[in-house]
Amino acid sequence: MTFDFSDSVAVVTGAGSGIGRSSARAFARLGARVVVTDLEEERAREVADEIGDAAIHLRCDVTRIEDLQAVRATAFERFGRVDLVHNNVGVLAVGPAEMIPMEAWDRVVNINLMGVVRSLTVFLPGLLEQGRGHIVNTASTAGLFPYGYDRLPYTTTKHAIVGLSESLAVYLRPKGIGVSCFCPAGVMTNIAEQITFYGSRQQAPRAPNFGVIDAETAGELVAQGVANGTFLILTTHEPLDELRERGNDIEAYLNRLVAAAE
Repeated sequence: MTFDFSDSVAVVTGAGSGIGRSSARAFARLGARVVVTDLEEERAREVADEIGDAAIHLRCDVTRIEDLQAVRATAFERFGRVDLVHNNVGVLAVGPAEMIPMEAWDRVVNINLMGVVRSLTVFLPGLLEQGRGHIVNTASTAGLFPYGYDRLPYTTTKHAIVGLSESLAVYLRPKGIGVSCFCPAGVMTNIAEQITFYGSRQQAPRAPNFGVIDAETAGELVAQGVANGTFLILTTHEPLDELRERGNDIEAYLNRLVAAAE
């Protein structure tokens, strides 16, 4: 199910920097008008200014459904509709599983997962009513594989977003609405600002050797994936081999990872 960006209207959360900024810019280059939203309003303003007349900006806290409702109302007021929603907000709590407190779990789940749920609650009825559109949810390769045990709340939410997106695709594609799940591996962004560390050791989150790309390339991959109607959008080909290994024999796959972690 392809998507035509020409004269479409896109809403991007977490668009003040990193992948969100890059995808907003890529959407605009393909002809979309973009509603740039971020918790940091000044960052959202800067990105909208970079795009020009085809963009507006709004502050949006995805833990508040009222903020998302305001984004939808403003998009309709300025542009008349919403065709594409990119849910892209994420934070991390890093540390041994036994040392991550309940309040960290609550925060990560509330932002990463429930932020997507709130967005769907606000935007999905309109997409269904018009019978066309696209939703893209940013997950992670940490949502496909079990390497992220040092950031278990984040990993849990990203696995949930993958499952949510797969089920949405089965439900929505027959209704004319495309669904994509963006699972980046290494991307050079400022996500380190969103990390809270727990425990005595504070080090970068574990990651597989999947290769690293810049945020601009990631944004282009998101836009291309949406345009082509691709469900699983990756930033490198290596995860496909690992998905095959995992699917072929999950016991052997987990045993290999356990042995490597010892």
